[in-house]
Amino acid sequence: MEVDELVCLPRLPRVAVCGGTHGNELSGVYLVRELLKMEKKVTKEEEEEDDDRVSVLMVLSNPRAMLQCRRYVDTDLNRCFTRATLNGPVSDVAPYEITRALELNRMLGPKGSPAAVDLVCDLHNTTANMGLCLIAYSDCDWICLHIFKNLQREMPDVPIRFIHFDVSSKESYSLDSVGKHGFAMEIGPQPHGVVRSNVYTAMRVGVQNMLDWVRFFNSGTIFEGGFVEVFSMVKHIDYPRDRDTRTITAAIHPQLQDRDFCLLHPGDPLFQTFSGETLPYKGKEPLYPFFINECAYYEKGIALSLARKRRVMIPSIRVQTEQEQESYVQEFTSEEEE
Repeated sequence: MEVDELVCLPRLPRVAVCGGTHGNELSGVYLVRELLKMEKKVTKEEEEEDDDRVSVLMVLSNPRAMLQCRRYVDTDLNRCFTRATLNGPVSDVAPYEITRALELNRMLGPKGSPAAVDLVCDLHNTTANMGLCLIAYSDCDWICLHIFKNLQREMPDVPIRFIHFDVSSKESYSLDSVGKHGFAMEIGPQPHGVVRSNVYTAMRVGVQNMLDWVRFFNSGTIFEGGFVEVFSMVKHIDYPRDRDTRTITAAIHPQLQDRDFCLLHPGDPLFQTFSGETLPYKGKEPLYPFFINECAYYEKGIALSLARKRRVMIPSIRVQTEQEQESYVQEFTSEEEE
């Protein structure tokens, strides 16, 4: 790819902002509620004045879990959006979140189809010290990467990073994968079941900047390319466990706690056993830890995740003309049929 290449991409007329996918991650819950209040105050005159208005669908994803202030009721909703789950049979006794995933797929998708919303931004909190992260399944989705680049420019006082999970479209499992483009906006640290004003504010500003960027893109603004840093997930590490009981026998080492995205070298302290012994990182290469000691991941057997940092070149982009859009739709439909 040439550095000065200009890529023309389809307009983004429909955007979904989702909160409460995990019912105890409260920044997204309260932000979507606030956005719904603001939506009711917009007059018809204001709508008509905004030629580049984006249709924004605000969604409270998991209302039952929100009522109970729990991550989920029966099973993790944010693992229910694989093609196999969405297209498989559903019984009358299916977990609530499976049924809700099918409803959300009908509302925002169907996943992988031309009818799917153009962009899904799913709001999350983490107990880890990760700042603001965009998490996506592609490291070559120029829309998501340009939004990330713009957030870094517009929010210089907030640490903002892009995390890439190398998972195929078929196997992608989270709500954001339903849209043509999508990412999770993950912000922390914030305890689950709690809302912190600074974390909520960072999410609110991030979402507003994202929507502003979409409007500018739709209006024909050219966004210059360049290099961005991407953290590509390599592996997860579980806690040390007792062979017989499978209970954990160590915690994250104090020298590692809260040091998300600080390079972890072989031999660095990783865990501290409950008897006081230090267990070092035994990997073969330095990697960047994130989701360190995430509360919700104890049940998943994940103490932290590790990533490599890469520089990715993104091209300049602009919105397609109507003629270019028609050609794109034909190509997209052909690819899906195949």
